[in-house]
Amino acid sequence: MQRSLLLWTSMLLALSACATIETSTPTQQASEATDSVPTVVLDTAQREALLTAIQSLEGRWKDPEIGETVLEVTSGGSVVRETMFPGQPHEMTNMYSLDLNDLCVTHYCGSGNQPHMRATGLQNTPEGQAIDFQPDGVSDLKTPDEMFMGQMKLVLIDPNHFEQHWQAFRGEKLDEPMVFHYERIE
Repeated sequence: MQRSLLLWTSMLLALSACATIETSTPTQQASEATDSVPTVVLDTAQREALLTAIQSLEGRWKDPEIGETVLEVTSGGSVVRETMFPGQPHEMTNMYSLDLNDLCVTHYCGSGNQPHMRATGLQNTPEGQAIDFQPDGVSDLKTPDEMFMGQMKLVLIDPNHFEQHWQAFRGEKLDEPMVFHYERIE
């Protein structure tokens, strides 16, 4: 009897809690969700400059010391896929796309993690225009001190040459930069 009374009391409490939950229509829910999202003004010129810069690299490239990389515009022109060391056991992929006013890259590393980096604009340097990608998180990091590529500066030297300056993190420490010097071969 006591067990039955306890069960009924629990059910009544649960039902009364449900009765106090506010309900709304899908339209109201969408409106409420939109109200909580900060408004960002898109800078069309910056977005176009960043996307055009990365799209200009479409083609096959070679660094005589490290090998080839291939960049391909895909997904209706909204994404650039880079395949580093195509066909090799250590092949890796970088995916470049816009997010609001920034250009983002996710590096799908041969070690199995996926660092995310973000650049806020083009910079003029003595070597050429540069896109400076800074850390924006990393997926599937197995240990806190596992190495991951956390920064990359891409320098557009001229239509037939570009550089990538990669820096890896091990925990909080930065490794020495690795610089790839690419020349267009196709």
